[in-house]
Amino acid sequence: MRRRLGHAPASVRAGLRPSGRAERALIASALAFVYGASPVWADSPAIAGVPPGKELVDLDLEQLTNVVVTSVSLREEPLLTAPAAIYVITGEEIRRSGVTSLPEALRLAPNLLVARTDAAQYAISARGFYSTSVLINKLLVMIDGRTVYSPLFSGVFWEAQQVMLEDVDRIEVISGAGSTEWGANAVNGIINVITKRARDTQGPLVAVGGGNRDAAASVRYGGAIGTSGHYRVYGTRNVRQNSRFPNGTPLMDGLESGQAGFRADWHAAASNFTLQGDVYRNDIEQATGGSRDLAGANLIGRWGKSLGDEGRLHVQVYYDRVERDQPGAIREHLDTFDVELNHGFRAGERHRLLWGLGYRYLRDDLRNLTPLLGFVPDTRDLHRAHIFLQDTFSVTPQFDVTGGLKVEHNDYTGWEVLPNARLAWRFAPQRMLWAAATRAVRTPARIDREFFVPLTPPFAIAGGPHFKSETVNVYEVGYRAQLTRTLSYSVQVFHHDFDRLRTTEPRSGGIVLENGLNSRLDGIEAWGSWRVMPAWRLTAGGVKLRQRFSLDPGSANPGGTNASPNDPSYWWQLGSSFNLTPRHEFDVRIRHVGDSRNVPDYTAVDARIAWKPTREFELSLTAQNLFDPGHQEWGAPGVLPEVKRAWFAKLLWRM
Repeated sequence: MRRRLGHAPASVRAGLRPSGRAERALIASALAFVYGASPVWADSPAIAGVPPGKELVDLDLEQLTNVVVTSVSLREEPLLTAPAAIYVITGEEIRRSGVTSLPEALRLAPNLLVARTDAAQYAISARGFYSTSVLINKLLVMIDGRTVYSPLFSGVFWEAQQVMLEDVDRIEVISGAGSTEWGANAVNGIINVITKRARDTQGPLVAVGGGNRDAAASVRYGGAIGTSGHYRVYGTRNVRQNSRFPNGTPLMDGLESGQAGFRADWHAAASNFTLQGDVYRNDIEQATGGSRDLAGANLIGRWGKSLGDEGRLHVQVYYDRVERDQPGAIREHLDTFDVELNHGFRAGERHRLLWGLGYRYLRDDLRNLTPLLGFVPDTRDLHRAHIFLQDTFSVTPQFDVTGGLKVEHNDYTGWEVLPNARLAWRFAPQRMLWAAATRAVRTPARIDREFFVPLTPPFAIAGGPHFKSETVNVYEVGYRAQLTRTLSYSVQVFHHDFDRLRTTEPRSGGIVLENGLNSRLDGIEAWGSWRVMPAWRLTAGGVKLRQRFSLDPGSANPGGTNASPNDPSYWWQLGSSFNLTPRHEFDVRIRHVGDSRNVPDYTAVDARIAWKPTREFELSLTAQNLFDPGHQEWGAPGVLPEVKRAWFAKLLWRM
């Protein structure tokens, strides 16, 4: 697949700001070549207290206060009292949106900015640094506890994340830092995709659909294992047509993907065990002929046990294999082994302690297919280990103070110290005021230190041998309230102090990556939900940002601070979910994104109508960009393809 000029990884493009048109062209072409861009110059609990299949809009106040999340404090806690900027996308919201991929489902979170850049790729970020690259490096993404991470650039290949959406229980989206709980790279946000338990996916399910842009099919079957276990197996197939430029010319970036997997859960009186795995393959067209191939497999084992004094022990082990072939550039085999242990318990009447440790080993085996550019050394063994402790002290029954510290070691910068402090004041029933201060880091990726153009000196581009971790101090204050049985909202204000961001410094031996840029980011986020009547729910949300940049004394970063990211200063969305009758659904969502340096502001309207002739069958028709033939969401004007109007019809059958 081709990633255009702007599609170099965030870990590179945020820093590679060469001076002069020739150097700019050289860097853009090199990075595009490596990452498949074409340098075109023209165990997770289900929602507590919620019956399976019942959507969040239908919950009464008692059930809503029982909705639990796990991503804020690494333990189950009510959504209404979780002291963080967290938004939960439910599986029912995903179904009613009519989306066909995980990135499209993430558009439902008002605290995320999601842009489609071509047939397969997306740029997704929280709280800024979205305009630097498709491969954004300040967002931690997990699927059932497995970190979806590339050590090449500290980011995510979204085209490889082919989750079966019918199996998703919820997606917990946190904007803000979470390094104490989740480690390095949880800088601006955390996305935690949590799939349903096997016992909640029993029987057969078949979903098939197609439209003018995409086609998809999914099959799943779940059954019982003895008296205490359940399983499911599934398979998916997706086809996406080539994206197109404004003049209608195809980009030749179509995607064909397939994935299969399983999950098995066993439950005893005080313990549970989960074993799950996936295998997948993606083929993405290239304008130069052939395809870029991306394949992989993973296996996760997870064991939990309830202990006395409200204690809980959790152990997880996973193995992940990724094979990526970019013809003419690189061939990569990445193996990841990860193990972690967490133990939470109550110490006395006022303290809830949580401690844990973990280790991750990555073997990144690269083959440079051209002497013009690549990574040196071509093979790297990377180790990461951590230990953390967190204490939540109940000053009063309504006021909690949480302090935590994680100490993490990596092979590039050694020890990193990641502290966190949070306050939560439940000053009235169903109302909470919270505040947080967190330090987070983005540790160097291979591309920061080991990327060279060409592979032998003299170098035009060289990774920085002394490149340090990018750091940020995050300060947040938030308010969350369930005002009535039908009205709830959340508001957060925040300030981020970034230091040691990447710059490209002209040196005698070429352009070298260093840490000469700083940034200050302020903003406000808000979202809410109003159930107008039992059959009608309205939602709204938005973000407003202000970013400022400065260079360290002596930095020669070409372009100065003008080379820094230039994100939209705001975005918002409105949603309506209406049950016309017990068998008919009608959903509409409006999204608006403000203008940035390269992309004009745009508004997109998506709509879905569905009919359920029986309890087992559902027919739906979804339209995207309903009133817009096409618009660009990312990159330079006229260089990247547009997101065109699309429709998708789907048949769902389940027992």
